[in-house]
Amino acid sequence: MRNREIAELLYETADIMEFQQIEWKPRAYRRAAQNIENFGEDIEKVYEREGKEGLTGIPGVGESIADHIAEYLETGKVEKFEKLKVKAPSGTAELMEIRGLGAKKMKRLADALEIKTMSDLKNAVNAHRIRKLEGFGEKSEENIARAIENYEKSHSRIALGKALPLAEEIISALKTELQTRTPNVDLSKIIYTGSLRRLKETIGDIDILAEAEDKEAGKVMNAFVSLPATGQVVSKGRTRSSVILKEGLGIDLRVVPPESYGAALQYFTGSKEHNIQLRNIALKEGYKLSEYGLYAKGSGEQVAGKSEEEIYRKLGLEYIAPELRENRGEIKAAAKNALPRLVDAGDLRGDFHMHTNYSEGRESLEVMIEKAEAMGYEYIAVTDHSRSQRIANGMEIETLKTQWKEIKELSKRFRIKILRGSEVEILKDGSLDYPDEILKELDIVVGAVHSGFFASEREMTGRIVASLENKHLDILAHPSGRLLGKRAAYAVNFGKVFEAAAAGGKVMEINCQPSRLDLNDELILRAKDHGLKFCISTDSHSIPDLSSMRYGLGQARRGWLEKEDIVNTYPYSKLKEVFKKIRD
Repeated sequence: MRNREIAELLYETADIMEFQQIEWKPRAYRRAAQNIENFGEDIEKVYEREGKEGLTGIPGVGESIADHIAEYLETGKVEKFEKLKVKAPSGTAELMEIRGLGAKKMKRLADALEIKTMSDLKNAVNAHRIRKLEGFGEKSEENIARAIENYEKSHSRIALGKALPLAEEIISALKTELQTRTPNVDLSKIIYTGSLRRLKETIGDIDILAEAEDKEAGKVMNAFVSLPATGQVVSKGRTRSSVILKEGLGIDLRVVPPESYGAALQYFTGSKEHNIQLRNIALKEGYKLSEYGLYAKGSGEQVAGKSEEEIYRKLGLEYIAPELRENRGEIKAAAKNALPRLVDAGDLRGDFHMHTNYSEGRESLEVMIEKAEAMGYEYIAVTDHSRSQRIANGMEIETLKTQWKEIKELSKRFRIKILRGSEVEILKDGSLDYPDEILKELDIVVGAVHSGFFASEREMTGRIVASLENKHLDILAHPSGRLLGKRAAYAVNFGKVFEAAAAGGKVMEINCQPSRLDLNDELILRAKDHGLKFCISTDSHSIPDLSSMRYGLGQARRGWLEKEDIVNTYPYSKLKEVFKKIRD
């Protein structure tokens, strides 16, 4: 699929337009890019089948953008975009990724200090030249330095939300290629491994493992290096090959025989620390464990290796799910048959964080509800932004009441329970953005911080703790405030936050947006120790966002959460006990 390629083109163009202070168009281009990125079908195939008319059927893609996409698919470039690039510094798109550097600030830095690339920006920060500019100062320079550091850390790794769909696409393409080349290969035994299989929030690279008999291994490798997405073949061997995709990411493929598939899958999934502990156990039990299998030390006979399950069983352990393999006590628990029964996708009954075009969402209330019902959900909460979030088109009270009326009418047409909610801003003093008489009319109040990220730990902790003392707040949304690669978590004492939340029976959100994944697994473990309950919510702004539930689910599983820990696994009758304001 070329969806990401075209989305990246539109994102880059939007950045350049914003730098050149072109009004409204950047937002339109970014909206189109996001919808294309999440579009379920290959945009190139849509164009081949339906022409530009098919492209305009994608939300946010009008006639003009459709023309540009068609031109790109036909020629590999867009003449208008090429002319725009000439007028902007070469590093504009990369610089726009730095948190806090908007178009106006970038233009100022370019004009005053001739900053055109990331290298220029780093040099200016190190030489303390930025703080001398009017309107910046020492604090601004420090924030830019921190943002550069976060950017460089994140861009040395791949976000889960990008890596997982990409790995799935490559595996699907490989299976399709093999169906014609090598019909004897078991296509069910091709899987991604490493930190991606453990569903870490970011990964270093993508590794794929395939099972095939020795006589078929070469055919698998031939199919892999010939995939349309391949830009460069780094190496090609009988059992391992490496390629760099056209979009710049590296992928390794290993092929192993059936008798070693389980051992290789366990070994290459990791983590390193988990594997070391397993090998130590194997030695104590008189075995040797490697990526090829589990062997008796004396005879050298293979005693396990076809599946992961038999390896763990032979070592006296309960099977350990990939998400738990971080050497955080899972092996001791497995030896006692005391591992958690991790929450699964089929356990989820609803979603408590969703935006519509009443605020900054891109779909109507009716369209979002219709999709949620089609997904089989029992309930969903509509949580558009509260009034102080003007940048997100936050709702004044009258608009909120208008939405309530529409929810009441839609409730007559749909089976799904539609809960009246709001993502209510936690103000700097810890109070909530709507008065109590409005808050008590809401079925669910999701409290969130969207400002003041550079406050001191004392100030931020006090702000959040004060909000948790409000009896009307039900859920604390994206509690650390981070944006992966763009904004670090704000300074806050989570021990005090979790204590206050537990005292008030509040629910901690696990936000599924790939740019957030907040709470992360480590904070989930800490929060669980405080006896807190959680919800896994998508923070959806469009229909495609509703499918991001799996990313938050992965973090929940990494945090050892079971079905009972997560309130949106409860049936509606039990849910009403958690949120006592909910009315039938």
